[in-house]
Amino acid sequence: MKKEQSIEELVVKEEEKIARNDQGTKAVKKESMKFPVILLGAFIYSVGLNCFLRPLHLYSGGFMGFAQLFQELLARAGINFGGFNISGVFYYLMNVPGLVIAAKKMRKRFIIKTVFAVTAITVLLSVIPIPDTLILEDRLSNTIVAGLICGAGIGIILWMGACDGGMNIIGMLIVMLKGKGSVGQISLATNVVLYGVMLFMFDISTVIYSLIYSVFNSIAADKIHTQNISSQVTVITKLKDTKPMEVEVMGRLNRGMTEIDASGIFTGEPVKMFLIFVSKYEVSRLRAIVKSYDPSAFIVETAGVHIDGNFVRKLT
Repeated sequence: MKKEQSIEELVVKEEEKIARNDQGTKAVKKESMKFPVILLGAFIYSVGLNCFLRPLHLYSGGFMGFAQLFQELLARAGINFGGFNISGVFYYLMNVPGLVIAAKKMRKRFIIKTVFAVTAITVLLSVIPIPDTLILEDRLSNTIVAGLICGAGIGIILWMGACDGGMNIIGMLIVMLKGKGSVGQISLATNVVLYGVMLFMFDISTVIYSLIYSVFNSIAADKIHTQNISSQVTVITKLKDTKPMEVEVMGRLNRGMTEIDASGIFTGEPVKMFLIFVSKYEVSRLRAIVKSYDPSAFIVETAGVHIDGNFVRKLT
């Protein structure tokens, strides 16, 4: 009991130290380096949407799908804004309520990066020209490529601890509160409802191809969004005193550890084994901490595990 209390006190001190460092210039510099990558993700997404999806006259999912739909309805009514792609502006306006709600639930830096991502997408969608002809001859190939490119762009934005807005913000809130599902799965479920409504407005082929786009978009986004992938990490070390390593892991990652006393079968030498559950995004940080104390530590990662119980999903 005494040892556990001592470790708990050390972990609290480590967390306080990290909190002070997060307010310093080092943390600010680290976060600022993510903005160019977020811009790259926004560019990739915008290219996929304007250059591959829009020439097919298909519809994206979520808020962007509604924005495209609204622009189409205005065009049918004779309002075309001089050929200007207004869907990005509609998308931005629809995101305002969601950003206000998220600002009350999520960290400030996440909101700042998300506003930057949504703004970048809005601008890029307005300036990137839409081709008159398909880039790929086959319609299905264009649809799949559009889904993969757009999903990759969204995944990069999510990977940087931001969000492209729309249903993804709502999805992140649901995952963080419920601890289950993924952003891509929630967006896909919402899109099924959206495309079901579109069946009454468009021909069935448009809806089917739009749904195919949505599926590949969700798959690509989930594969890149490593914060959304849970991993089990097993660490085996011969260190006699592992307390400093335990304190840094729990203090910096805010993750619990399970310690098991074991021994080598051939040598009989005592070892310590730790079981740690983190997101795939945190694995590299965990590995760096462990290796700084024991360069010869044995580390095994199992990605994509299903976890029930009190496991915190850190998506930002």
